[in-house]
Amino acid sequence: MSSTTMTIRVSTDLKEKLDRLAADTRRSRSFLAAEAVSDYVARELAIVEGVNRGLDDVEKGRTVPHDEAMAELAAAIDAAKP
Repeated sequence: MSSTTMTIRVSTDLKEKLDRLAADTRRSRSFLAAEAVSDYVARELAIVEGVNRGLDDVEKGRTVPHDEAMAELAAAIDAAKP
């Protein structure tokens, strides 16, 4: 995997916390920051892609009216009651 260098600004407090975490985990600050950015980007992209799929469904008419969805949910809840 290739990599590149990126510079970011963080608060002094965050840098100190990252330093502590790096020391305690025996990992470099760079490794920890890259992992954090990677996880954040993956999570945010999943959210954006989900929203875009939803917007596509709305555009193509693949939706259920709210009242119908709530009625189906209420029926499922009632059916699950002992």
